[in-house]
Amino acid sequence: QVQLVESGGGLVQTGDSLTLSCAASGGTFSRYAMAWFRQAPGKDRSFVAGISWRGNSTYYTDSAKGRFTISRDNAKNTVYLQMNVLKPEDTAVYYCAAAPYGEGKGLIRWQIYRVWGSGTQVTVSS
Repeated sequence: QVQLVESGGGLVQTGDSLTLSCAASGGTFSRYAMAWFRQAPGKDRSFVAGISWRGNSTYYTDSAKGRFTISRDNAKNTVYLQMNVLKPEDTAVYYCAAAPYGEGKGLIRWQIYRVWGSGTQVTVSS
């Protein structure tokens, strides 16, 4: 199965943009739905965005709609999360996750993801 490594996190200011990347290795990336989750201090891990294994459907949590965009490049075995108009409440550790042949609204459920990265910190200062 794939292994996942996130990158691109950092410290930014309110209103800034940031793009996270998640590079996969060791498996057939194109067979996996991919998603981003985040976990803020003292809170549970929560779904942010997901993209089906075919790449033809995406899902977002309400707070991400209109600001974040998930995309995938199967040639580079990488999934991205473009984040715009960042807010302090976006501060969290962001994790990417992979679910084999995942599609549909079930992508929002953390239980379907078999592989997780170790996370990248995003901090948005006010």
